[in-house]
Amino acid sequence: MKAAEVREMSTEELESKLKDLKAELFNLRFQLTINQLENPMRIKAVKKDIARIKTVLRENELKNSAEA
Repeated sequence: MKAAEVREMSTEELESKLKDLKAELFNLRFQLTINQLENPMRIKAVKKDIARIKTVLRENELKNSAEA
């Protein structure tokens, strides 16, 4: 997921996507623990996607507070 794609999403979509990614990260960590994870690099990608979404949510929050 690219940063430009994330910035185009609404706040509700971002929060929904964040929830899904956190669930996926939990499942990936669980698979890693029981040695069934096929692609360990997916954990890194999911963490970066979570960080991107949190960054954009914070930018939107600051932008909205500055306008008020």
